[in-house]
Amino acid sequence: MRRSAPDYDAIVVGSGMTGGWAAKELTELGLRTLVLDAGRPIAPNKDYREHTPPWEMPFRGLGDRQTVARRQAVQRNSVTFDEMSHQFWVDDVDNPYSTPKNKAFHWFRARQVGGKSIIWGRQVYRWSDLDFEANLHDGIGVDWPIRYADIAPWYDLVERFIGVSGQTEGLAHLPDGPFLPPMAMNCVETHVRDRMTSKFGRDRVLTMGRVAILTERHNGRAACHYCGPCHRGCVTRSYFSSVNATLPAAEATGRLTLMPYSIARHLVYDEHANRVSGVLVVDARTRETREYTARVVFLCASALESARILLNSATPHHPGGLANSSGQVGRNIMDHIKWGGASGTFDGWSDRQTIGQRPNGIYVPRFRNVATRHPGFIRGYGFQGGAGRAGWEANARAPGIGLAFKESLTRLGPWTMSFGGFGETLPNPNNRATLHPTLMDAWGIPTLHIECAWSDNELAIHRDMNVTAAELLEAAGAKDIRPDARGPSTPGNTNHEMGTARMGRDPKTSVLNGWNQAWDVPNVFVTDGACMASSGNQNPSLTYMALTARACHYAVEAMKRGDL
Repeated sequence: MRRSAPDYDAIVVGSGMTGGWAAKELTELGLRTLVLDAGRPIAPNKDYREHTPPWEMPFRGLGDRQTVARRQAVQRNSVTFDEMSHQFWVDDVDNPYSTPKNKAFHWFRARQVGGKSIIWGRQVYRWSDLDFEANLHDGIGVDWPIRYADIAPWYDLVERFIGVSGQTEGLAHLPDGPFLPPMAMNCVETHVRDRMTSKFGRDRVLTMGRVAILTERHNGRAACHYCGPCHRGCVTRSYFSSVNATLPAAEATGRLTLMPYSIARHLVYDEHANRVSGVLVVDARTRETREYTARVVFLCASALESARILLNSATPHHPGGLANSSGQVGRNIMDHIKWGGASGTFDGWSDRQTIGQRPNGIYVPRFRNVATRHPGFIRGYGFQGGAGRAGWEANARAPGIGLAFKESLTRLGPWTMSFGGFGETLPNPNNRATLHPTLMDAWGIPTLHIECAWSDNELAIHRDMNVTAAELLEAAGAKDIRPDARGPSTPGNTNHEMGTARMGRDPKTSVLNGWNQAWDVPNVFVTDGACMASSGNQNPSLTYMALTARACHYAVEAMKRGDL
């Protein structure tokens, strides 16, 4: 028999980027909060391997390729997957999904406390009204129910807590924040920046990456010491993750209950109250089920996983999935298109080299469709990249033998500069996830069938990346300029999946209102990437976190008024 009073004030599903923020804000606002995570707990001193050199690993950092091919065939496609970090990615056999044969999609997942906040790229850029007004301006998708002024204070809140190092630039379409000192550019990056300024003025700006890594002590966390491989963890807590920052803050309130190995199967719906009463959980180790109750539920499980939970929560009253009267749950999957850009070499600076492994690069903010309209596509892209010198491997394939060859391996290669683009994807209802009719995961939960493909607009953006990256390098005096020849990335490979439960102004065309609150079920909030109505071209995690903090404050005020 269900208890008359709920077990908790709030349940948060997921403990990663947004789940950690929900835990922090809700507990600090006075709510007894249960955080559910499908994976294991993380002990940084035991589980992080950022200081382990490859030669101390059984497979010298390359990993057991036979086991990886069998158990992590999808996850190994991530740029940050290696022998030291593979433990943070899911087993694809236990966590299957399907795609059409001609529409591959890389669904990267991390099931442990902290989620993908342990292995994310840490680049953090604000949106502006160029992004929030884009759908309305272009007649694409639905209009965002918020503007920059609505989220700006929450960007401030998040940036001050997590610590963001960066350079102020005064660009209206890339707002500045309360930054810690920026990391330093090297000599070639500085040269390229200055030559770009001479050629393009403020139209094309090269700045230091804005990154959630500390350059000075901040909120009790140490400054980064440039060891480099952040995707393997950080025992000094110098980069932001929920394990490093938000979950400890929530725990300090005494109101947090963290429950690992707890897979959310579906939300439990009370049709008489038109509210969710709680979450049905499958124990990842024993496969036993149990139900936890709460006054409010925050879905922070990632864009596709949160959609999966809503679809699996179908009831006679919500036959197409919970909160899905609009039919938009699972639709409008977006990811940033990449693998467009160029690289080139530079003469000179042979007496200079980089010291340490700076965990950051440069950034060129969007310049297409900002002041003038491009005739070939709408929206735009930004570049990330950097300059460096190759080590012994620069000459490893060169002809030669004996002493002269070995001596050549001691010399550094020339300076090389590269630009890699990240382009905006338009919302498209045909890019969607649905429940597979028969395929289930290892715990008997129906999984997803994902269909997603690039549109002509994304492909046009991708082609333009190669052109303009080469222009930037040419303006800087680079030689041997090589456009990226790989073709467009596979959807999902950028690991910026978003959409599936978008915010909007009308319950007929969106899943959530302007406070990330489900139109159909008022005590359900979705604040991860699922809520996004468009994708921008900036790395999206900062926006997810700001939206989460904002939604938590709204929910608590609604609870105080008796609305929830």
